[in-house]
This record gives sequence, structure tokens and C-alpha cells, in this order.
Amino acid sequence: MTEPLSAAHHARTILAAHEHRRQIPPLTGWDRSLDLPAAYRIAEEVRRLRAARGERAVGRKIGFTNTTLWDRYGVHAPIWGHVYDTTLRDRDALPGPVALAAFVEPRIEPEIVFGLARAPEPGMDAQALIGCLDWAAAGFEIVQSLYPGWRFAAPDTVAAFGLHGLLVVGERVRIVPADGQAWIGRLADFTVDLLRDGAIADRGGGRNVLGTGPLAALGHLVDVLANDPAAPPLAAGEIVTTGTLTDALPIVRGQSWRARLDGLPLPGIDLAII
Repeated sequence: MTEPLSAAHHARTILAAHEHRRQIPPLTGWDRSLDLPAAYRIAEEVRRLRAARGERAVGRKIGFTNTTLWDRYGVHAPIWGHVYDTTLRDRDALPGPVALAAFVEPRIEPEIVFGLARAPEPGMDAQALIGCLDWAAAGFEIVQSLYPGWRFAAPDTVAAFGLHGLLVVGERVRIVPADGQAWIGRLADFTVDLLRDGAIADRGGGRNVLGTGPLAALGHLVDVLANDPAAPPLAAGEIVTTGTLTDALPIVRGQSWRARLDGLPLPGIDLAII
């Protein structure tokens, strides 16, 4: 019987594909031993290799929190991956449009992004979680698939750093403790229009994220990390993006995108693509 390939081998394969902008067959298609725990070991090896070349992990992305998309992608629980200083940009600091040459089969996702004032703990309710936040913002995550046609199994997505390409964060709005209860309700009930070249391409809202909103995604991540001794827990100062509020739509050069929020005290965010 063939021995399972090592996490280091898979990590090098994933990083080489990413660096050369080439797609590869899903890992699960030729390594039948690859399950989710093994995929997270690959992701940790990827993080180690990226750190060795100077990249610094600054936060987490939570993927597949939009339950309306689970059946389409064959993924039925959230995943997570690292966000790096090389894959994070503030919208106001962008020198111009985002170049698609760096990504493979890119798609765009409007998301709610949190900045942590303190480390959340497992089992926290919404009130406790909101008390851990320093700020919130609208954001765009550009996701990508190293696997042709966006066809994969859940372990493939985890190994390929959660399909993360770039996180662009809009204006950061401080969350005042006295307003915490109001934020909880708004984060569940707000809606978003995703506009492409000025026309609505999709609509979504807070409840697409695990049924009750982005805070549920944060709580889920905290609990998952607590049950994985190999995964570093969240820390104060980290950035967490909580998953797409709409469908993840393909992007091409020359487009202009905007996320317009209603029901949250957050400005929208726009992004031009070249």
C-alpha cells in the first residue's frame, strides 16, 4: 500500500502552484488519506514556509460560512486560514486598482471584518464576543482556486490556505462598549447589495452567515481553535474576516465592484480591477 504523502510535500506543491499561478488537480484526488485534520497540518506547514520567507500572519479568514452556498460547493461546515501582511490591504492605502495577474480563477466576496481588542474565549455568547472587538469594517476578499473549475473537497480548500488571495478592508468603525447590544442586532439583520459596474449583481445579508450573522462565525472559529492544540488561538490585534455575505462572483479585468450595506453603521467599500 502506498504511504501517505507528507504535509511538507503537499505544502511545497501548494506553494509552488500559487507562486507560478498554475492550477493543480485536487490533492484528495490522488491522496485518499487526506482528511481535514491532515489538511490543517498542511496549512500549518504552508504558514511555516511563508514565515520563513518573511511573511507574517496577521489574522484569520473564515470560509464557507454562507450556508446558502454549502450544497453548491459540497462543503458543509466553515473552514479557516491565515491572513498575512502580504495579503492584507486597507482600501484607502491602495495605490490604484487591484491587478488580477496575481490570482487564479479569482472571485470576489463582500464580508464583515473584525479587529480584536482582546482574545475571545471558547463558549462566549454574542454579548461577550462583541466586547472583544475593537472595530468592524466592510471588506472585500478576493478568493482563488488552485483547482480547476472550483471543484474540490473540503480538505483541498484548507490545504490551499482557505482559497485566500487578498483581503481589502474598508473604513474601520470603532465599536463602543455602550453600543454593543445594538451591534449584535444589526450584525444579524443588515443587508448588502453587491454591485458590478454600477448594477446589482447579487444581494445578501448578515443571516447568510451561519444563520445569525458574522458574530456566529467568530464564535465558531474560537471554538474550533480551542479544540485543535496545533492551531494558535486568536490574539488581541488580529484581524478576522467572517465569510461572504453573497455568492462569490467571478471577477475580470476592467470591472468596478461595490458593496453597499443597509442596517449597519459601516460605510460601503468599492474596488476597481485591472
